Amino acid sequence: MSYDVKHTEQKWQEIWANNPPAKTKPGHSGKKYYCLDMFPYPSGSGLHVGHWRGYVLSDVYARIKWLEGYNVLHPMGWDAFGLPAENDAIKKGIHPKIGTATNIANFKKQLQSIAAIYDWDKEVDTTDPHYYKWTQWIFLQMYNAGLAYESDMPINWCPSCLTGLANEEVVQGNCDRCGTQVLQRNVRQWVLKITAYAEKLLKGLDKLEWPNKVKLMQQHWIGKSEGLVFTSPVKGHDNLTIQTYSTHFETFTADTFVVLAPDHPMLPKLLEGTGLEVEVTEFCKKIMHERSQGREEKEPQGIFTGRYTIDPVGNGELPIWVASFAIKDYGTGMVKCSAHDERDFRFAKKYNIPLKLGMLPADPTLAEQVKNFEVCYTDMENGILLEPSEFAGKKGGDCRQALMEYCERKGLAERKTQYKLRDWIFSRQRYWGEPIPLVHCATCGIVPVPENQLPVELPAVENYQPTGTGESPLAGIEWWVNTTCPKCDGPAKRETNTMPQWAGSCWYFLRYPNPHLTDKPWDKHDMDYWLPVDLYVGGIEHAILHLLYSRFYVKVLHDLGHLPFDEPFTHLFNQGMVLKYSDKSGAVEKMSKSKGNVVNPDDIVKQYGSDVLRLYMLFMGPPELDCEWQDNGLEGIKRFLNRLWDYFHESTNIVDSNIEDEKSKKRLHKFLKEYQTRLAQFKPNTAISAFMEFVNDAYADKLKFSKDSMQKIITSLSVMAPHMASELADEILGTLLQNCPWPSYDPALAIDNEVVIAIQVNGKLRGDLSVTRGAAQDDVQPQAQAIIAKWLQDVQVVKVIFVRDRLINFVVK
Repeated sequence: MSYDVKHTEQKWQEIWANNPPAKTKPGHSGKKYYCLDMFPYPSGSGLHVGHWRGYVLSDVYARIKWLEGYNVLHPMGWDAFGLPAENDAIKKGIHPKIGTATNIANFKKQLQSIAAIYDWDKEVDTTDPHYYKWTQWIFLQMYNAGLAYESDMPINWCPSCLTGLANEEVVQGNCDRCGTQVLQRNVRQWVLKITAYAEKLLKGLDKLEWPNKVKLMQQHWIGKSEGLVFTSPVKGHDNLTIQTYSTHFETFTADTFVVLAPDHPMLPKLLEGTGLEVEVTEFCKKIMHERSQGREEKEPQGIFTGRYTIDPVGNGELPIWVASFAIKDYGTGMVKCSAHDERDFRFAKKYNIPLKLGMLPADPTLAEQVKNFEVCYTDMENGILLEPSEFAGKKGGDCRQALMEYCERKGLAERKTQYKLRDWIFSRQRYWGEPIPLVHCATCGIVPVPENQLPVELPAVENYQPTGTGESPLAGIEWWVNTTCPKCDGPAKRETNTMPQWAGSCWYFLRYPNPHLTDKPWDKHDMDYWLPVDLYVGGIEHAILHLLYSRFYVKVLHDLGHLPFDEPFTHLFNQGMVLKYSDKSGAVEKMSKSKGNVVNPDDIVKQYGSDVLRLYMLFMGPPELDCEWQDNGLEGIKRFLNRLWDYFHESTNIVDSNIEDEKSKKRLHKFLKEYQTRLAQFKPNTAISAFMEFVNDAYADKLKFSKDSMQKIITSLSVMAPHMASELADEILGTLLQNCPWPSYDPALAIDNEVVIAIQVNGKLRGDLSVTRGAAQDDVQPQAQAIIAKWLQDVQVVKVIFVRDRLINFVVK
């Protein structure tokens, strides 16, 4: 009986649509498992096979827990606000609301074919006012806690998307959405004080079961460093002091000049009375303009301010320069400079600033070059210090803490911890996003919209294109902008910037347990039972953006008393990308329409069926690594499933339990152990290999199984190929999958008591032999000699080397 893929899959999808077998159970009792996919942005191009790779993987583990009797929450929803949806709508000439609804309907239809056990009653959509009411509510909690503030500041500006971008949305100077080079532009912004949580975000990583790569990416982005702040007076300027910050202070005695950022707020005060005000100010304007154009600096630029600081360390008067490489927001925006930093060194050479040495390398030849200032020596770890006298002759890395204590004790500097993390540029000058629930009143200032007036709904408009002026398109909708102040009832104007796409995705996992609540964003009992998420599956490209922002949101809500936990995702798994050869580029690359190498899963399902595609996505390679799509790989999976189907439909392969032989039982339990162990290690590709080997052995050894054993095999198959497994359970067992518990194995039966040992003659392989594990040489040798009898004719055996369970070697002459 051949397997009718199309009929079978259509049959079971209709059954599951009418009666979902794995719906989340109400209440908060019993074991729970919250399995979550990073919900998709519903693009116009629909699902691709890369989506399938993550969704199938998570479904395998959700199904295992479901069959183990857990109460499973495995939801799906839509990250539908933000730049991608709006840009797609502009391109198509339609309203983003219409485009988003159309795309969601298409995605949902495609997702049905994956056969994942999603509970569609839990569906969320970030553009639904019933949902973003609570996105706005969360913003107000942050605002009222002093974690959201307004700022007119230079920000990352994408001239293509015509909006501001957070630092995390800029990759190598370009917009992470469209690839356009980012500029610096002064724009009124709403900013979230994520820096207040830098240390908590850093420490929280220690307790998470996350890939080390992701943890390191977040650690580096937060960028904690411990350094010293040196305070010194400005010569000839009463009561004016400067503070410089250094993380590489090992050579603090070698500092010979100071640089500050061209936009440093102290600069105008510093320039007063120097006669250089105009010249320096014009230079700074030029540097800031170049920054705003995103120009890459080839060499440092600077200008002398005409001022000196009196060095507390004893190096006399240090000239104060403006330098193009100094950043206002890092440290104090001022840096003491020496011969032991590449940029400082080049800067001093360019502008003839005297240099001094604070350390030398151990290598005499290199030391001579350093003494002559021919090379810049920067190895703070291994460099031999020259000063202070207490540390002379010691390696810098060996006395870093002692140097800090010395500087503190002598009153030269103060210890300070610094972070590279910057506050989150939160607002966007676009239409398709959550309105920020604030109003501007001439009398009362900025006033939050009362909770009972939420949501502030996005107005329905025909013209939503970005203005490019720094104002959102909402600013031109007078009937919406003009409102009443909630505090004084006077005239007021709504905030017209909108939230970024991240706002809705930072908390969606909190809404899934009960998405239909109307009086609160989530229920406390749901949070106590369901959260944190047990398994979160998604791409590593979200390591800095979504994953960092979500952790920040949860920590804030925890500190404000709204959540009983402070980390959202206990276990994170990042699936690799699916790559494919591109005829246009002649290389294996990430799939994209422009490269002509996109694989549409709908076409694969139509030709091979969902189960084949599910298995192929799991079999392609280790799930955490990128893999190359190969069309011919589908044929191999199809043949495997057809062989398995045929085996089950050979009536002689099913026997009564009382005549099921020991060999069949042992092979089954060995398979179950291998399969489940590999799945537990997140190696579904090798788990499938174990399944294939088991089927090969079943055919080769003519294994016959009882219905109880058949159930174990079918249930094992079901987490990867649910359609075929459901049909087999119905036909062979007369039951449904939900009535088949996840199988366990007998460790005693799973032990493989047989091993294959190599038979060698003078070290060359001449045969092999299956023996009982641990068999003695006296038992093995006669059998081995019989197998290789022809190799022992007319020779003398002078020695036999026996390695238990591995080999027997006959040395002959």
